[in-house]
Amino acid sequence: MGELLDRMEPLLARMPAVKPPEGHVHFKNKLMWTAAVLLLYFILTNIPVFGLSATSIDVFQYYRALLAGAQGTILHLGIGPIVTASIVLQLLRGADLIKINTSDQRGQVLYMGLQKVLIFVMIIIEALPNVLGGWMTADSTVSAFFGGNAGFVMMLIFLQICIGGVLVMFMDEVVSKWGIGSGVGLFIVAGVAQGLVNGFFNWEATTDQFAVGFFPRLFQVIADGSNFIEYFGLQLLALVTTVGLFFVIVYVESTRIEIPLAHANVRGARSRFPVKLVYASVLPMILVRVLQANVQMIGMFLSSIGFTALGEFNGSTPMNGLMWYLAPINQPQDWMWWLSSFTGTGHAVWEVILRVGIDCTVMILGGALFAIFWVKTAGLDSKHVARQIQNSGMQIPGYRRSPAVLERYLDRYIPRVTVIGGVFIGLLSVLANMLGIIGFVGGTGLLLTVSIIYRLYEQVANEQMMEMYPFMRGFFDKE
Repeated sequence: MGELLDRMEPLLARMPAVKPPEGHVHFKNKLMWTAAVLLLYFILTNIPVFGLSATSIDVFQYYRALLAGAQGTILHLGIGPIVTASIVLQLLRGADLIKINTSDQRGQVLYMGLQKVLIFVMIIIEALPNVLGGWMTADSTVSAFFGGNAGFVMMLIFLQICIGGVLVMFMDEVVSKWGIGSGVGLFIVAGVAQGLVNGFFNWEATTDQFAVGFFPRLFQVIADGSNFIEYFGLQLLALVTTVGLFFVIVYVESTRIEIPLAHANVRGARSRFPVKLVYASVLPMILVRVLQANVQMIGMFLSSIGFTALGEFNGSTPMNGLMWYLAPINQPQDWMWWLSSFTGTGHAVWEVILRVGIDCTVMILGGALFAIFWVKTAGLDSKHVARQIQNSGMQIPGYRRSPAVLERYLDRYIPRVTVIGGVFIGLLSVLANMLGIIGFVGGTGLLLTVSIIYRLYEQVANEQMMEMYPFMRGFFDKE
């Protein structure tokens, strides 16, 4: 693999990239860049794909909050290709198949170039099944305009969603280099926020003739005099879960072990390095859910071409077979077999319990595993943190100023907290999905949103502090 990377180096070094800033970017400019990209994101999610039929099936229906895309728009794929490429790259590095030293400039160029190549590949891989699988179909009117050539229209649809995937990649890079936080996190927050607003205020009626939104449905049920528990019980449970999850995440984000630091040369200059309970953040949960989404997409594609050994699908919903057992629990109707709206009709109770157990196992083990990978690849492990502390001129009081000593000290906390936090977030995400969340954004989506907003708040505070005290930029690795 090393020889292959060396041969690919000219290609990887010439991959298109957003030019990084040559010096420090002022906080106000970062806010402007972030706001501009967010505005562009909202514009693109409201531009429909030209030639797409309104009857097309959304294969990512249950993952919209995580993929941060919009059905039938230019950003149909959302952040899916970026996250999938990250999964593949992390697995390759975790298996030691790719050895790239990201501590030097050459290694960083190779790593970023390889990541972009994988993203381009994933854009094509995720776009093709939508077209070839028959889920995205050409509008008859547009096809007639091109002489009835539906194949040409489908090619246009394929190109449009591929262009959208490339735009998301560069928008994410702009935010990472010129803005605050990451574009992936920003787009997730935007998508979930739209889902929550829709979940609270949507007046569109469902099959039971009541509105989708929480408040319109509440008023309708009270005015109609219908059975409150039957028609509003799940919405009330979702509200309690949404509010409860919000406070739990805020509390967990503030739970930390603070390691005291002192500057070696500046007397009185002290700081603390926080090791949070959710040290790897909840972003690794995106990797788990996107991996599940890709498995379901493969199952749908195989089913659409007549291979039903793994399971049959009704639209984007698995009905039986292995795909049904591997499908994540997205709402109470997926496992509460005593409800009239239970989606697993025809399955025995033990089968439902087995499916819940599989989902819990995947989320808990996947959360811990991807948290470990995330910490290593994001430079948050003990070795990288020790180097950052050393380079910033800080040290732990009472310990010799040495990266090896710092690394051994940090090893007492970081590896253990990483695993515990990954398991906890995985379990919390499953419970939230099982109980339901307002707006059908999913427990994982809400977890991500609250955590990302909390960390954005902390990052904004850090940016303001670095504007006031420039010497702190070295510790935060900003220069």
